[in-house]
Amino acid sequence: MSAVREITATGMAARTAAILFVFVIVFTGLLSGAYLWTKPAIEASAIEEKMKLIDEVLPRSEYDNQLLSDTVNLPPTPELGLAEASTVYRARRGAQAVALIFETVAPDGYAGKIRLIVAVRSNGAVAGVRVTQHKETPGLGDYIEVRKDKNKARPWITQFTGLSLAEVSDRDWKLRKDGGRIDYYAGATVTPRAVTKATLKAVQWAGEHREQLFAGETK
Repeated sequence: MSAVREITATGMAARTAAILFVFVIVFTGLLSGAYLWTKPAIEASAIEEKMKLIDEVLPRSEYDNQLLSDTVNLPPTPELGLAEASTVYRARRGAQAVALIFETVAPDGYAGKIRLIVAVRSNGAVAGVRVTQHKETPGLGDYIEVRKDKNKARPWITQFTGLSLAEVSDRDWKLRKDGGRIDYYAGATVTPRAVTKATLKAVQWAGEHREQLFAGETK
């Protein structure tokens, strides 16, 4: 009798294991199918969001190449405050270089790192700068972000547009409080100072590596 019970229990365990195995296979298949089905939509959404961000620093009307396919992969780049690999996007019109779009980080914000995206034209002038991530004090230092700046007509960060080392020396690329020409809001100097320094470093870096980057192979 005991042997019969053991055989029955063994059979039930085997049947349960088989059912679980089939369930796992079916569930995995459904997940894989759902992923493959939604993958194009997810990728399209990611591309759209990336282009929206790039559009803020360089209008699409200024270039005619496939920007997201014309790139150079960078290793960690201390000059830009980047401890991880990043991507440089190269804007062109015909065979002419237009601008480089890339990330940079201000390590010395009031509440930590401030991440930015910068577009620097082939002539060394800033096409645009936008903050992509920060933890600055709400209502005080967060005016570096366009949507939080109360000055909708001329957001603070747009004052970098058009600046270049040809017209603004390193000495003047500072807040007015520090003897430079960059405006700031009273009561918050650490945050704009960090963004200003990071933007200057980005312009300097682009100028030093422009020819090499535009000549490099697409990755």
